[in-house]
Amino acid sequence: MIPPQEASARRREIEDKLKKEEETLSFIRDSLEKSDQLTKNMVSILSSFESRLMKLENSIIPVHKQTENLQRLQENVEKTLSCLDHVISYYHVASDTEKVIREGPTGRLEEYLGSMAKIQKAVEYFQDNSPDSPELNKVKLLFERGKESLESEFRSLMTRHSKVVSPVLILDLISGDDELEVQEEGTLEHLPESVLQDVVRISRWLVEYGRNQDFMNVYYQIRSSQLDRSIKGLKEHFRKSSSSSGVPYSPAIPNKRKDTPTKKPIKRPGTIRKAQNLLKQYSQHGLDGKKGGSNLIPLEGRDDMLDVETDAYIHCVSAFVKLAQSEYQLLMDIIPEHHQKRTFDSLIQDALDGLMLEGENIVSAARKAIIRHDFSTVLTVFPILRHLKQTKPEFDQVLQGTAASTKNKLPGLITSMETIGAKALEDFADNIKNDPDKEYNMPKDGTVHELTSNAILFLQQLLDFQETAGAMLASQVLGDTYNIPLDPRETSSSATSYSSEFSKRLLSTYICKVLGNLQLNLLSKSKVYEDPALSAIFLHNNYNYILKSLEKSELIQLVAVTQKTAERSYREHIEQQIQTYQRSWLKVTDYIAEKNLPVFQPGVKLRDKERQMIKERFKGFNDGLEELCKIQKAWAIPDTEQRDKIRQAQKNIVKETYGAFLHRYGSVPFTKNPEKYIKYRVEQVGDMIDRLFDTSA
Repeated sequence: MIPPQEASARRREIEDKLKKEEETLSFIRDSLEKSDQLTKNMVSILSSFESRLMKLENSIIPVHKQTENLQRLQENVEKTLSCLDHVISYYHVASDTEKVIREGPTGRLEEYLGSMAKIQKAVEYFQDNSPDSPELNKVKLLFERGKESLESEFRSLMTRHSKVVSPVLILDLISGDDELEVQEEGTLEHLPESVLQDVVRISRWLVEYGRNQDFMNVYYQIRSSQLDRSIKGLKEHFRKSSSSSGVPYSPAIPNKRKDTPTKKPIKRPGTIRKAQNLLKQYSQHGLDGKKGGSNLIPLEGRDDMLDVETDAYIHCVSAFVKLAQSEYQLLMDIIPEHHQKRTFDSLIQDALDGLMLEGENIVSAARKAIIRHDFSTVLTVFPILRHLKQTKPEFDQVLQGTAASTKNKLPGLITSMETIGAKALEDFADNIKNDPDKEYNMPKDGTVHELTSNAILFLQQLLDFQETAGAMLASQVLGDTYNIPLDPRETSSSATSYSSEFSKRLLSTYICKVLGNLQLNLLSKSKVYEDPALSAIFLHNNYNYILKSLEKSELIQLVAVTQKTAERSYREHIEQQIQTYQRSWLKVTDYIAEKNLPVFQPGVKLRDKERQMIKERFKGFNDGLEELCKIQKAWAIPDTEQRDKIRQAQKNIVKETYGAFLHRYGSVPFTKNPEKYIKYRVEQVGDMIDRLFDTSA
């Protein structure tokens, strides 16, 4: 049971809460009433605003539509006026542009092309809208006149600014001088940049708007002439330089000049001059001295014009490749792509035909030279052919896309040169074998025959052109001629393509054939001499010359490819001839040889027969010695080493035999006048032999 006091407190608390809740409820009622009143007021305001907006819209929309119509009308009027102005402008194009067209595009190409564009548009307008109007004819006539002026300007720019490339610049281009200012990635600046830009713009306009291709013919004719003249100028440069100074400027011969930097040398092709220099070196070492004649025209002493012409042609070939490459780079900027190959083909024809014609002339000259046995002229084919084959990949690249007839010109020339070269090699070998034994052509002193020096000189050329000469032989399938089996591994699918090893063996066999023919001919020629000793000296000199020349020029290594005992064989031949020569002294030494001397007792008086025999021995020795020394003094052994060796050997034999004879009979009283028979001391005999083979003694 709750106490009375707590119940009373609890009641008061409940009454207080109830009172607060009633107050809250009263506040909520008042708020709701106010909210309802505000809502009613807002609805009333919005309704009034909506009514007003509807009234405003009904008033504005008609005005807006009317404004739009007015704007559309204004735009139509403006467009109409613009169209009228545009149409009217076409009627003024002729008068506005006539002065510009009449004065031409020179120096004002941008303005001129702008005028031509206006005329072009006027022509199109009148053709579409008024094809029968006189204005069309007027603008057409003006357009044609403008096009002709552009064509004329194109020709004028190309003619005025296309210059012949100077020989010095061409040689610098060939040499590959990276520091040359006029070169940029191997391309010459044929036209100034500003002129090039004008030419390019004109060509593009003529193609796109002028519907004209005649300018391409103008282009290739002008550039073709410059290319041809540039190459001919280079050739003339070689001729003039050689006639004035003897040696033309060439990248192959570094030559400091004030106007150009020092050039890097390029590999100069081997020429006749190189072999002649070798021959002079051998002569200085005592290997020459030839006096005999031959039906082969001598290779030495030839005019250097052969080398000049050869070098000139080789450089012209390289110049053509470089200049043609440069021309194609220029052409790519000016001529439309689908016309480039055809135009380039036409552009290079004159220069290419000139090179090919000159090459065929070289072949023709070589053919005539073979007939008259002038093989020095034929040698010019070798460096040229080698250079053509080395240059062929660049040629093929330059001529890529040209007509088949153009591409086949160089291979045709190479084939002709290989054929004539092989013919020359075979005829040379045959001429070495069949050179006649003419007595009046034989060297009187038994020195080296001109046939020998010519043969060696010719073979020395082949050292510089081993691959070229081997290819010449292989191109004629001469393997069967020399009984060299063809290994399938040594040949490719091409009948004229052989491995370098096979070509080397083929060339080695050819050289051995020439040397064999030469040896047989020398044996035959030696029989012309009545004196066997002189015949032996002749063969000795020639064999020794051949051997020393082979060794000094490294021909011996090439010979050894197929003849490993060649060097030993020549040494045996040389020694054999020395022994044959020494037998010529037997008729001198036999007089005083011990086996032929009379036997007598010391202190016993000699009989008349014995005294007479001793006198005859002395006289026979003296006469034989004097005769041989007189004869053999006029003979020649150019090789100092061999000359000293033969003298010394002969001197030892004669001095020893004569010394023994003199020791035995010098004090014997076989005559009242000993000075009549004992004419020479042993030392004097040696001195006389030391003067053998010395015409100056």
